[in-house]
Amino acid sequence: MKIRNFDHFAATRMRPEVKEAMESFFIDEYGNPQSIHALGDEPRETLGKARNQSAELLNAAINEVIFTGSGSESNNLAIKGTAFARMDKGKHIIVSKIEHFSVLNAIKSLSRLGFEFSEVSVDKYGSVDPGDVKNALRKDTILVSITHASNEIGTIQDIKEISKIVHENSAAYMHADANTSCGFIETDVKDMGVDMLSASPHRFYGPKGTGLFYLKKGIRIMPLIDGGIQEFGRRAGTENVPAIAGVGVACELAKKELKDRTAHLLPIQKAIKDGVLGSLDEVYLNGHPEHRLPNNLNFVVKYIEGESMLMWLNNNGIMTASGSACTSKILKSSHVLNAIGVDPALAQGSLLISLGEDNTLEDAEYFVKELPPIVKKLRQMSPLYNTNRNNK
Repeated sequence: MKIRNFDHFAATRMRPEVKEAMESFFIDEYGNPQSIHALGDEPRETLGKARNQSAELLNAAINEVIFTGSGSESNNLAIKGTAFARMDKGKHIIVSKIEHFSVLNAIKSLSRLGFEFSEVSVDKYGSVDPGDVKNALRKDTILVSITHASNEIGTIQDIKEISKIVHENSAAYMHADANTSCGFIETDVKDMGVDMLSASPHRFYGPKGTGLFYLKKGIRIMPLIDGGIQEFGRRAGTENVPAIAGVGVACELAKKELKDRTAHLLPIQKAIKDGVLGSLDEVYLNGHPEHRLPNNLNFVVKYIEGESMLMWLNNNGIMTASGSACTSKILKSSHVLNAIGVDPALAQGSLLISLGEDNTLEDAEYFVKELPPIVKKLRQMSPLYNTNRNNK
């Protein structure tokens, strides 16, 4: 059976160019880039090259790019690093209600240390009102962290306007979680006006176990890992040179192919959206209808559970998700869907589709053909569906 991956937010297949860039550093060029002898030369040069490739994708300076171990680590570095460095100036942090758990759980940990946080609401599409951020600012606000695009519903936020408001009305730092958006839409840190930004290369055909962190020159944070001088003293530990080499190539490809990726993904996204909504009743699209990522769709299907759909789709060779990879095993409705006003019972029937370069229009047609019979079969077994039908 052909495997059709509609769960690219969980992981993407590394591009061959990425794998090729990594290979020599596992055995042949195994030196430490901090070594001053010859064994460190090639790793050190590659580290600099990858940093430059990453900086070009973000439109940042080379010394503003820090390599981390994951997008979650980058988010924690932004939030906890800021909190510990600026606690003498205040202990108030602003986030939205639809942030990734690496943000929400980081601020919850800080709350046990005396920090306070405000959660800004979103509208029915998952959009943050910049005016609400302005109203939430306080004299002791030290950080505002807003996702660039939701990893569940795909809604893209107006980070540029939010950053402008934050900087005009406070001394707080502005952080954007771009772990889902980077590599598929523009993440120009200068245009966005952010002080910090997180990105996750494994979501745009780079290696797993890697993260990118942009830190604007002059912004002060406290390292979470103490040790040596690696990563400009912001993240100690011997650099993972093979992975970093791969990150650099993934960033170079993303910058080169950004428009082509969108052009490839949009027709597939539209075919699935139109096909699903046109063939099934009581199915709803979550997220903004226009201002959303080109590789995301999120539906709720009334009367059935998302997990059941995933199992049946899996049996037909379709790999998809119900909520983010970090929350799909938690037996409760998505906090993102709750925040946009989806009824918790309805939210249990969520279906998250994330597309990639290996998807085709033929995949979309197959998905649209296979989903309706599965939904019909599951609804026939659903007491809620049968009760509702009998009452009509």
